[in-house]
Parts: sequence; C-alpha cells; structure tokens
Amino acid sequence: MRKITFAAAVVMMAAPLAAQTPPQVTSDLTVTLSQQQYRICNDRPARPAWMNEIHPREAYRVIALMELYEIRAWEVIAGTGDCGCAVRFPDWDSVEGEYRDNYASLTQAEHSAMRREWIDLRKQLEPKVREICEAQGIW
Repeated sequence: MRKITFAAAVVMMAAPLAAQTPPQVTSDLTVTLSQQQYRICNDRPARPAWMNEIHPREAYRVIALMELYEIRAWEVIAGTGDCGCAVRFPDWDSVEGEYRDNYASLTQAEHSAMRREWIDLRKQLEPKVREICEAQGIW
C-alpha cells in the first residue's frame, strides 16, 4: 500500500511539470538580419564593424574594448547618478579612440593583465551603479 501511495504522490507532483509546454525547438537555421532585441535600451549604438570581423585569435582585443566601454559608462553613471540609456550605452567613438591610442598595440599577455585591473575596477563600481540603475528600472 505504501508503494502505491508513494507512486501516486510522485505522479501528482510531476503532473504540473509535465503539463508545461516545452520551448519550441526548430531546425530552421535561417539567419535573420533583424536587430537584436534586449531587455532594456534597444536603441544601443552599433559596435564598431571591426569587432565583428576580427580574427578569432585576436578576440581578446574585442573583449578588452567591451570591458573598457562598460567601465567608462559605469564611471559616468556613478559620477552623475543618471542611468539613462544614452549614459549606460554611449557612442563607441570615444572609448574606441582611447583603446586605439592606449591599448591596441599591447600584447595578448598585457591585455590580460590590463583586463584583470579593469575587472577589479568594475567590481568596485558595480554596487553603486546597480543601485542607481535599479532605482531607474534600467538594470
């Protein structure tokens, strides 16, 4: 009797999970050129074209530029208290210029060391930036 009761309990608990519809899986691999949709700030400026065309062995350059971009935006947010979309996702030109002038000629090892410093800086900025952006509904 215990086995039957246990089996019935398992089935009853599993029924709601089984009733959920699975996500639609498709084999359609058609590439669409529609703009990526984000949860917030869909009108973000496009990344520099070279970031999408770079050789995989130099992807560390793209990652470094993305880190720098986020840090510069977060510094402005922390300094001004404004987390509007234009502040959170500014134009890439100034950051790309800074990267090109100061960091583009560095080796991969130097990029890695620099990124570690940037990650530490980003961790310091995150609590304040998160608080500001959550209060404005843009986190």
